[in-house]
Amino acid sequence: MRTITVEAWSDVVCPWCYIGKRRLELALADFEERDAVTVVWRSFELDPRGPKHSELTIPQCMQRDLGLSPQGALEGLAAVTQLAAELGLDYRLEQARPVNTFDVHRILHLAEEQGLGEPARERVLRGYTAEGAYLGDRETLVRLAVEAGLAEDRVRELLAGDAYGEAVRADEQRGRAFGVRGVPSFLVDERFSLSGAQPVSAISEVLAHAARSTA
Repeated sequence: MRTITVEAWSDVVCPWCYIGKRRLELALADFEERDAVTVVWRSFELDPRGPKHSELTIPQCMQRDLGLSPQGALEGLAAVTQLAAELGLDYRLEQARPVNTFDVHRILHLAEEQGLGEPARERVLRGYTAEGAYLGDRETLVRLAVEAGLAEDRVRELLAGDAYGEAVRADEQRGRAFGVRGVPSFLVDERFSLSGAQPVSAISEVLAHAARSTA
């Protein structure tokens, strides 16, 4: 059977990435050759130079960076919140505090190695977008990872060292080599790319094109 590889660059503090993930899943659910598709999630830091700790919420960051009023910032989140709701995602982004996600990505690499990549990714995404989980807090990261099925002692050991750091950097380097500058970004069979949280129809079209190309 021919195979199709979808590489997906994503960051857990990017609200559009969760939407992109859901849309990819919907496209795959209707794809006739779904069993031939392998999805590989790649690390991407939305703000690699950003702080590991911050008390500012997304609306507060919008006020600071875009000069919006408090009400204007909340209104600015309305569209993405509505799109998320249409996909069954309960966004409460007024609680979310963006931070650097290097450690989160290291945990996700550990989870992938243990066959827990999907539950770990979902737990962190839901925690951040819906629950206001503060990803700059080590205990919060441990809790979310354990709730996804990882062993607590292994997660603590990882956070105390530098394990999987090279894997995160390798993902980012690979992304740059293929022109990935923002997320979500999808690369199909190293030939067909999609940037942003594209509609399900656009993802489906690329998958179909890849299938015809490998026939």
